[in-house]
Amino acid sequence: MHDDVGQLLWIGFEGTSVAPELRGRLERGEAGATIVFKRNLAIAGAGGDERCDLAALVELNQALHRRAPDGTPAWIAVDQEGGRVQRVKAPATVWPAMDRHDQLPAAAALQLAGEVGEAMGGELAALGFDIDFAPVLDVHTNPANPIIGDRAFGRDAEAVGDRALAFADGLRRAGIVACGKHFPGHGDTATDSHLELPRIDHDWARLEQVELAPFRAAAARALPMLMTAHVVFAALDPNRPATLSHLVITGLLRDRLGYRGIVISDDLDMRAIVDHIGVDAAAVAAIRAGCDVLLLCRDPGHQELAREALIRGAERDSELRRRIAESAHRVRQLKQTIEAERTPRPGLDVVGSAPHQALAARLRGGPGPSSRGGAAPA
Repeated sequence: MHDDVGQLLWIGFEGTSVAPELRGRLERGEAGATIVFKRNLAIAGAGGDERCDLAALVELNQALHRRAPDGTPAWIAVDQEGGRVQRVKAPATVWPAMDRHDQLPAAAALQLAGEVGEAMGGELAALGFDIDFAPVLDVHTNPANPIIGDRAFGRDAEAVGDRALAFADGLRRAGIVACGKHFPGHGDTATDSHLELPRIDHDWARLEQVELAPFRAAAARALPMLMTAHVVFAALDPNRPATLSHLVITGLLRDRLGYRGIVISDDLDMRAIVDHIGVDAAAVAAIRAGCDVLLLCRDPGHQELAREALIRGAERDSELRRRIAESAHRVRQLKQTIEAERTPRPGLDVVGSAPHQALAARLRGGPGPSSRGGAAPA
């Protein structure tokens, strides 16, 4: 049971090296993956002259690649979308925001999305990453949205789905696992779930036509991972955010849309969760709802609270124990599949290479949509 719970907990950490305590947790199988943020990168310079120490990052990722006692690898994830959500920047390629696809003809945008995904994935693979928490599948329909904005692939639901999934195919070709986000759609919120709990009051017809369309396409294409949104959708479940709702995760995503991949919660350290229910209760509720993986990106105390709550709950409740085992099996199965298919990682010479810089320049192009969101998530 302890090993199964460990596969469900994907964690952030402090510092630019692997502390003995973190290494021990990974080697004991107490965490299934780590998430690298800007705070974990060795950065020189300031402002526009910041440079990431790529050799130090490779060394960090090598140290993070531990294995649990049963041999299951601990993976490494990163948010590398392009634009303002891009943890690894220069001398890696600095990618423009994905809404730049909206400036291109439809066929050119679709082709470029795949090329960008493959190039970005190649750089991540060379640096030692396994997962990119991208693409964004949200449709940018609200100019006042403080958190999505230019992170979206556009304003039209069908175009967003096509471009985002082409990008995900590119990541896959490069050996990186894609994770689409934020189900069932964060594009029309007016508040930031890092700070408070947003609510969307659209009716079912609107949700089906706009918000859900890219996720339906992702389910049909068997995208390996989807991340949830800490957003209340009144037409789906007026009482619980999607991450914690059995109606949304199991009833809609699993049963109605037929999704069979891994469902990942957004960060349970976000105030949309912490201020309303607490991390320990949220961890149990998210697994009961149908999530497979819980992100706990910053607070080690929260990580331990979540772990203890799942273990204690499973000891008392056979249904929770079954759900934990089911999700752990799903995570291990994907890891085994990807590890078996993995090809040698490219060399560091692909990172920031001239062809990738030219590709970024093509996407950057001329003037694009003017609407931008707020500050990038931490």
